[in-house]
Amino acid sequence: MARGAAPPRYSSPSAGGRRGGAAAAAVLAGLCALCYGNSLRGEFVHDDVWAIVNNPDVRAATPVAAAFANDFWGKRMAENTSHKSYRPLCVLTFKLNILLAGMNPFYFHAVNVILHCLVTLVLMYTCDKAVFKDCRLAFVTALFFAVHPIHTEAVTGIVGRADVLACLLFLLAFLSYNRSVDQLYVGEHFPPTASPFFLLLSLFLGTCAMLVKETGVTVFGVCLVYDFFSLSCNGLKLRNGGIHHRPVQQSAASPSASLPVPPAGRENGKHRFAHRGTWSSCHPASPEEQRSSGLSVPSKAMWAIRRLLTYSYLLAFNAWLLLAPITLCYDWQVGSIPLIESIWDARNLATVFLVLVMTLLSLHCIAAFKKLEHKEVLVGLLFLVFPFIPASNLFFRVGFVVAERVLYMPSMGYCILFVHGLRKLSTWLNKWRITILTLFALLLLLFSWKTVKQNEIWLSRESLFSSGVKTLPHNAKVHYNYANFLKDQGRNVEAIYHYKTALKLYPRHASALNNLGTLTKDVVEAKEYYRRALQLNPQHNRALFNLGNLLKSQGKKEEAVILLRDSIKYGPEFADAYSSLASLLAEQERLKEAEEVYKAGIENCPESSDLHNNYGVFLVDTGAPERAVSHYKQAIHLSPTHHVAMVNLGRLHRSLGQNKEAEVWYKRALKVSRKAEILSPLGALYYNTGRYEEALQVYREAGSLQPSNKEIRLALAQVLAMMGRTKEAEKMTNHILNEDVKCLECYRLLSAIYSKQEHYTKALEAIEKALQLKPKDPKVISELFFTKGNQLREQNLLDKAFESYKQAVELNPDQAQAWMNMGGIEHIKGSYITARGYYEKALQLVPNSKLLKENLAKLDRLEKRFQEVQEKDQT
Repeated sequence: MARGAAPPRYSSPSAGGRRGGAAAAAVLAGLCALCYGNSLRGEFVHDDVWAIVNNPDVRAATPVAAAFANDFWGKRMAENTSHKSYRPLCVLTFKLNILLAGMNPFYFHAVNVILHCLVTLVLMYTCDKAVFKDCRLAFVTALFFAVHPIHTEAVTGIVGRADVLACLLFLLAFLSYNRSVDQLYVGEHFPPTASPFFLLLSLFLGTCAMLVKETGVTVFGVCLVYDFFSLSCNGLKLRNGGIHHRPVQQSAASPSASLPVPPAGRENGKHRFAHRGTWSSCHPASPEEQRSSGLSVPSKAMWAIRRLLTYSYLLAFNAWLLLAPITLCYDWQVGSIPLIESIWDARNLATVFLVLVMTLLSLHCIAAFKKLEHKEVLVGLLFLVFPFIPASNLFFRVGFVVAERVLYMPSMGYCILFVHGLRKLSTWLNKWRITILTLFALLLLLFSWKTVKQNEIWLSRESLFSSGVKTLPHNAKVHYNYANFLKDQGRNVEAIYHYKTALKLYPRHASALNNLGTLTKDVVEAKEYYRRALQLNPQHNRALFNLGNLLKSQGKKEEAVILLRDSIKYGPEFADAYSSLASLLAEQERLKEAEEVYKAGIENCPESSDLHNNYGVFLVDTGAPERAVSHYKQAIHLSPTHHVAMVNLGRLHRSLGQNKEAEVWYKRALKVSRKAEILSPLGALYYNTGRYEEALQVYREAGSLQPSNKEIRLALAQVLAMMGRTKEAEKMTNHILNEDVKCLECYRLLSAIYSKQEHYTKALEAIEKALQLKPKDPKVISELFFTKGNQLREQNLLDKAFESYKQAVELNPDQAQAWMNMGGIEHIKGSYITARGYYEKALQLVPNSKLLKENLAKLDRLEKRFQEVQEKDQT
């Protein structure tokens, strides 16, 4: 065809083609739903906890701008501890999930499945428009992609949304770029930009892909290389006469048949945005070898060889996961793939084979550049290689050995190459065509089954972590993670076994040593574990914290303070260390320092609800309850299910006499969790406000939750006694005494019960038994003597009663009731002057006592009468 001749005409898409496309899309969507439907039952597991549950950036109250200032895990990008994974748009999708449906994992999983379905559909469209000539091959490619088990981690693991969404934007950016270029241009230079809008859209979508996950940026390299090899060489091919070898007309089923002809593509003089980059500009320069003066030249050379061989093998290993996803695991670190120490290692054959295959495919692309051929291998290689470059260790080290979810985007290229190879094979072996297609159908079924089974592994922490131990028993990290789960579940014996297994596989695992220390009951052994952890990592803030708390419990408070300060130094966002250090300083009466620690903790850990709660407790203890209210409320704001802060706030209102507010907070805490420790203060509130029936119901429920709790049973007996059900109360109290003969409060309650029954002798005996226990607290002894005096007074043994009251005030001079009763006895005896002295002493302690004032008024009247009688006698 002569240069400048009219371009070939394309037929418009038929209604049948549209119906076929809709049917194909429906099949793909249904297949995605079938394969990943069981993932909707999944919980937040593994990285989901850190990226979503514990990430303040995804919460509704956090400003949107925070997502652009912090990394994927919620840490400031500028901090040394930041992961440096900048994915603000993905974080915002999590935030939107929470705004629309709350922290419900079902909807997070549903979004991931929908995104995977969209990626599958867009991949089919991309293959139809830019890869295959046969739309059936595009459908088969999407079919293969939809069911591939390597996608399980990306789709079923919620944080894998970054990979899935970035892949969707990657494809849309590629399609937009492809649409922006005049593909019918036959001039001598690069084809012009047919649509500046689509070019700008491509730039926008590519940038969005990059902000969803870093690998999204590779779409720009893919577009440039695709432009150079496929689009920009059209003119060269036309000038070389290659076009006359291709048929001019295409069937309606051809994918190109549905492409509309861009209006600007019919003229050569249109303006365009120039492509200034070349193919080589897509490849960053090779990294320099590390120079380590500490190694001799031979040692350095061997180290470099081992590094090269191992990293090269990892490329082959990732390729194998795409080819045969038989063994899949959520974590491939710490011993999963042993280092290659020698060139004679058999695994090097896999690397050589991969290099050979990639070389042949590259040569195929170069050959296609010289003559007009299909684009399957080119696009397949671009989609396979470019998205994997950031994870390949070629230009910079990544924080993982192998991660299945990073293969989500490269798998598109693999699927394209696989289907292209399948077509070639069925063409070469035409008589075996049915057999080949049958085997492929069986492979699809097998992959679908594997995907469904793999989803079940990701449903819960237990299923995920236990699967790691079964799949990679030589991986220290999976044992460590499973041990952490067992520890959280209270299965300490099993946890210890897996921590020790992790240490056998990797003896330098400081965190495993630290966690072992928290589980052992032997203090000496625990201390040894903590010290070993700190020998391996002197900046292990958890080990510093645990060792500090252990020394604190042993009374070595100064050493504990030093360790806790170091824990804060090396882990400034570890809220527990602030609370523990502040508590220790408060015990030492270093209140100002303690408050400074709390304030520093709140500044560095503003999202810690526990820290706000603990600071509130500190403020109450130091006489600042008004300030405590705001911190309790902040704790509840940060963690709406923080029932401890709710109970503390209720107790604070109770201490201020605000019973209605206290009741509200207790009931709100019960909506979160119906625990005995929440029911008990509510029962006490009802008891102290005379609502005995409600108190009885609450204490009965608390007792059913903790039937062996002595304090709850004793409180229940006390309520029964106040309701006049003294027989039940007596029986319950005696039952507790049978279990604990040294129950001081039981004797006190029995004394009150017997007194209510007017069995004063028994009441006195109960108090005598309580005194025989010799409690250490003088105030408690004072209360017992006061009660004894009351029992003696009821028996009209006033002198003995007076002596008991006297002993009570000697032990506790602030015992106003005892002073008043002593005054009452002297009053009865007619010793008015002495009685007045006792009354006035009591009045100093309780100046608003009406009873005291009435007794003093009676005393005044008696003295006045006595004086009048004396005056009459004198006259």
